[in-house]
Amino acid sequence: MRLRKLNRVLHRDLGYFFFGMTIIYAVSGIALNHRHEWNPDYIITQEEFRKEVTVSPSQIDKDYSLEILEELSIDADYRTHLVAGDNYRIFVRDGSVTIDLAEGTGSFEIIRKRPFFNQINFLHYNAPRKLWTWFADFYAGGLIILAVTGLFIIKGKNGITGRGAWLTTLGIIIPLIFLYFYL
Repeated sequence: MRLRKLNRVLHRDLGYFFFGMTIIYAVSGIALNHRHEWNPDYIITQEEFRKEVTVSPSQIDKDYSLEILEELSIDADYRTHLVAGDNYRIFVRDGSVTIDLAEGTGSFEIIRKRPFFNQINFLHYNAPRKLWTWFADFYAGGLIILAVTGLFIIKGKNGITGRGAWLTTLGIIIPLIFLYFYL
């Protein structure tokens, strides 16, 4: 009886303690699994436009660049600009405006961090360094304990000696099938 009670207490308390980490890793894991469909870290806004530049490349300066930004209704902090041949580029905070002086075509791109996802993906990648890595390792160990103690929470026909055995076996076989076909 004491071992069974210790098992339940350990499972319950680790479950409570690691709730936040489980949500972080689960949500960011889903987001990262689908990164080929969307960018889970950044929102990238791109827009094309036509703009005839009426001054020569040598006359392009900061003031002219600010005028262009205002004309295009781009509300971003000016950083600098660069003219190289027919390419005119205005760098703004979190993006840039590019104009082909010969063609009169242009585009702008603004990159912003995707709220919530950027932060949890940062944690998922173990970016905060050594202390976070140790906590993430502790969490991984906790998941192992949660998995093992979870096997013994319920007794009888729905426990590990009954239905639980079949579900546990299936949960092991499915990843092995994927390994077999994809490796």
